[in-house]
Amino acid sequence: METLSAKIDTRLYRTEITSASGNIVIADEPQEAGGKNLGFSPSELLASSLASCTLITLRMYINRKQWNVSEIDVKVDFERNLDQKISLFTRKIEITGEIDETQRQRLELIANSCPIHKTLTNSIEIKTTLI
Repeated sequence: METLSAKIDTRLYRTEITSASGNIVIADEPQEAGGKNLGFSPSELLASSLASCTLITLRMYINRKQWNVSEIDVKVDFERNLDQKISLFTRKIEITGEIDETQRQRLELIANSCPIHKTLTNSIEIKTTLI
């Protein structure tokens, strides 16, 4: 992945995130947290990474297998328990199409193999440099 950049000015807490290819996403905090709710919150961005990666991975696999699936819908909830230092993602996947139980089980395995799922379930290290 190429480096992305993010910046914030004096507007609470509007953050502009720009990819190396020039795509822009606005992140913000909800009004009850002092923001203006102009974009996804950081937690929503994290959950949306899991949701989109899951859907893309499933669609690639389904297309390769040429299965008759017209739509895949995913819902992701994200909760943090700061006292217990636990983060919980709850992911619910609905598949519209002609698939049997064996295919459903395979798709659950494929969903758990998407790159963001693997990242979130393995050790993560963050290196920070203040320049």
